[in-house]
Parts: sequence; C-alpha cells; structure tokens
Amino acid sequence: MSTPGPPRPLRADAARNRELLLRAAREMFAQRGLDVTLDEIARHAGVGVGTVYRRFANKEELVEALFDDQLDRMIALAEESLARADTWDGFAEMFRRFSALMAADHGLREVLLHNTYGHDRVARIRERFVPAMDAVVRRAQQAGVLRPDVEPTDLPIIETMLGGVEAFAQPVRPELYRRYLTIILDGMRARPGLTALPVAALTAEQFDELAGKR
Repeated sequence: MSTPGPPRPLRADAARNRELLLRAAREMFAQRGLDVTLDEIARHAGVGVGTVYRRFANKEELVEALFDDQLDRMIALAEESLARADTWDGFAEMFRRFSALMAADHGLREVLLHNTYGHDRVARIRERFVPAMDAVVRRAQQAGVLRPDVEPTDLPIIETMLGGVEAFAQPVRPELYRRYLTIILDGMRARPGLTALPVAALTAEQFDELAGKR
C-alpha cells in the first residue's frame, strides 16, 4: 500500500480566493461575531458561495482555520507575562492585552468563552493555554501581588463581563471597557483588609460545562 504524499499546493487563484475568504471572515467575525453566514462571507469577499465550500467544508472548519493564529497569540501573551521581571506588571499587562484582543474581535470572544465553533481544536488550545494562564496567576500569588483567592477560572468570567461593557458602549465609547478593567485590576491586587469573596470560583469542570452550553 503506497504512502500518501504531502498535500498538493493550491493553485494561485485558489490560494488567492482562500486568502480573500479568510480576510472577509476575519473582518465580519470581528465586527458581528460568529452568527455571520457563509453566504455573507462570500459576498463580502466578492466570490461565489461555491468557492467557500471548495475551500472549507463548513463554517466550523473556516472558524478553526481563522482563529488558530489568534489562539496561539493568547498562549504567547501568557508566556511573555511569565518572562517579565515585575510579576504584577506581567500579570496586569497580560490581562490588558488579552482584553484588547477580545474587545477588538467578537468572534474570538465567542470561540474562547462560548465554545460555539471549533470545539476539538479550541479544547486542544485550552490544554496548552490554561496551564500557562494558571502559571501566571500562581506566580503573582506567590509573589504576594495578586489576592490569594483569585482562581484562573475567574479571568474568562471577568472577560465576559468586560465584553458586556464593550458591547453596551460600542456605538459611543468602545474603549470604555478599559475603565472597568482598571477598576477590576485594582480590586485583584493583594493588599491589607481585603473583603473575603462570598462565593467560590468555578472549577475548571464547571467552567467547561457552562461554556459548552452557551
């Protein structure tokens, strides 16, 4: 039995159409989230809908292809945070940049927080990203700069809250979420006299269960 060779490269016109589709999908998902249809993406790209299906079997395959790079960026943010000498600056800057990516890209927010598309691939990315994020949280707590009762599952919940602010203020002040991010970061910083949190954070299993139901 012969071994299949490497995949054949796309013809120039096929490669160009694929890039047009990815660019159109990136723009539309960022603005409107993942409810955009393949027909709408084809029109925005200036190609026929048949071209979409020749390049991608379904919308989930398109979403996975598009957000691979973005999801890898999230992992890189956590790794860069761990490399910073100032532990609090590393944690806070990771959170700010994470929030900026989510605010600018509604589709990315849905992929990461709502588990809408690309389930298997997002699960694999989470397997890499969650330990990196956990390491950032634990490092900041061990340094005494992050309150000890913060859990890694708190961070995506906070991003969901900030996403609500961004969506509410988008027509007038899309950057308003940064005000509340600063307030939240100040509330997460360790200091004397912290008020005890009245409810425990979600476990990783509870978070995955809730994300899968969105």
